[in-house]
Amino acid sequence: MNKNIIEIENKFEIVLPNLYKFFLENIIKEEEVYEINNSGIYLYGASVVLERNETYQIQDFEPSFLMIGQDGDLGYFINIKSENESIYNADLGALGSIEMTKITENITKLLEIK
Repeated sequence: MNKNIIEIENKFEIVLPNLYKFFLENIIKEEEVYEINNSGIYLYGASVVLERNETYQIQDFEPSFLMIGQDGDLGYFINIKSENESIYNADLGALGSIEMTKITENITKLLEIK
C-alpha cells in the first residue's frame, strides 16, 4: 500500500473508503493531481492530500471531512466520519458556515463527469 495513504489513515485514525483508495492506488498512482476529463476539477494524489488539508485548515472548520480535490474556490470532500463513499463540495471561503453539498455517490461516479 502507498505510504502516503497509510500516513493519511494514521493521521486521521480512519480507513479511507475502498473506491477512493482504489483511485489513489491504481488511477492517480504517484501523480500529485488528476484532472477529471478536462473539467477543471482536480483531484489530489495521496502525496498532497495532507498538505492541502493543512493549508486550507479543513479540519479546523469541517473536522468530519477530508478535502480530496478542488476546482478554483470549490473544494471536493469525503466524509471521514461516515462509512458512505459520497463526494461533497463546498465553497472554500465559506467552510464551517454552510453545509456541504452531496454531489455524487462515490469517486467512480465523480470520474464520469464531463
